[in-house]
Parts: sequence; C-alpha cells; structure tokens
Amino acid sequence: MGGLLSKVKSKTALPKSEKMSSPIGMTYFAKAQTEFKPPLIANENAYLGDIASSDKIDPEKPISAGFYRLEKGTPLVYTYTYHEMKIIVGGSFDIEDETGKKVHAVPGDVFYFPKGAKITFTTEDFGLAFYTGQRKEGAA
Repeated sequence: MGGLLSKVKSKTALPKSEKMSSPIGMTYFAKAQTEFKPPLIANENAYLGDIASSDKIDPEKPISAGFYRLEKGTPLVYTYTYHEMKIIVGGSFDIEDETGKKVHAVPGDVFYFPKGAKITFTTEDFGLAFYTGQRKEGAA
C-alpha cells in the first residue's frame, strides 16, 4: 500500500515552480489619516505624499497610495499621466475636468481620474483625500 500512496502523491504534487511560497504580510499605517503630513508639492497650498508603493516588488505594474491635501488659495491644475482613484476623507474640494463637469466633493465621494485627464482642484477651506495611483512612488 505504501507504494500506491507514493504514486498518488507524486501525481498530485505541484511542480516546484507552482508550489506556494511563504506567506506575504500586510503593511499597516496606524492613524495615517490624522498623523501623516504630506509634503508641499505645488504653489503655497498643495500637499501630496505617498505612504506606500508596490514599485519595489512589482516594478512593471506599480501602484502607489497616499494623501493629498489642498488648503484655501491657488487652484491646483493637474494633468494625470497615470490612472488614479481618490476618496475624499476630510473637508471639501471643488473638482472640475476639461469637459466642464464640476463636483463639490465631500467625505465619502470617490473619483476615478483616467490617464490624460486635466483636473482643477479648489477648496474654500481645505480638502483631504486618500488616493491610489497606477505609478511608481513619488512619480506624481
């Protein structure tokens, strides 16, 4: 019977290339929404910073995520060179695209900005958003 069991195991065993690798753990950023302070990136009032990116482990198809904050002042006009999703988590934004579509965005609102979209962001006070973009870290 031992011989039969050995034959069954060898037929059902995965090839070495398909065997499961060791588990990959998640990364956790405690209180990131309130404690992470993105750096100034444009004008006197636009802040953006990545908190995580997959570009080191998947350089062919990276995604990066972080926070974008805009304070009252100069509008930010940005042309996306990558696809991005954004959820408003604090304050509010007025967001307009080149087609004339304009939205007053508040916490809970979600946006998809396709590659090539030219978007204008303004705010009466401040706005805070969490984003995930299909790009390398720091390439915004």
